[in-house]
Amino acid sequence: MPILAREPNVFPPDLLDFEHSNCTLESTKVESGASNWWVLYTRSRQEKSLARDLLQREIPFYLPLVRRRLLIRGRPVHSQVPLFTGYVFIYGSPSDRTRALMTNRISQTLLVDDGRRLQRDLRNVQHLIDRGTPLTVESRLEPNQRVRVRAGALMGLEGIVQRRKNATRIAVWINMLQQGVSVEIEDYLLEPLD
Repeated sequence: MPILAREPNVFPPDLLDFEHSNCTLESTKVESGASNWWVLYTRSRQEKSLARDLLQREIPFYLPLVRRRLLIRGRPVHSQVPLFTGYVFIYGSPSDRTRALMTNRISQTLLVDDGRRLQRDLRNVQHLIDRGTPLTVESRLEPNQRVRVRAGALMGLEGIVQRRKNATRIAVWINMLQQGVSVEIEDYLLEPLD
């Protein structure tokens, strides 16, 4: 499989600048017809393909990519891989979101409540990437933490976070039996319980 040349990971290039978007002005309220930040959760291994499609449709997007060294047939090869597997960020109107969904590469979209904060956080991440520092993705959830599923088919389910083979799982226990079951779930669907 050939390694693709470096592709644009942000469109337009000044997307992460505060002056670019109106979400950083006095109001951070989400407006129905205005442009807002959206988090797109892609189908498996579709991040770069989605970025190409968004570029072609001229929808403002950001896909944090980091350089990784791979061994292919015993030879070292460098490739750009998504920092946050499965996530692409777009800034646009609801119609831009709909056009992005037409790519059939997205499994879920989330509207961002605080666009200013997301934009600042993404700019900070890009700053670290530009510096070439080694990065490790961290999760806000700790093993054995009590959580509730906040969206999706399992919404309202409560359980305990577990980690197994780099995957997040939610375990539901029947204390009387001292047994339980667990299911793999995406981190973003969980919220901590107090």
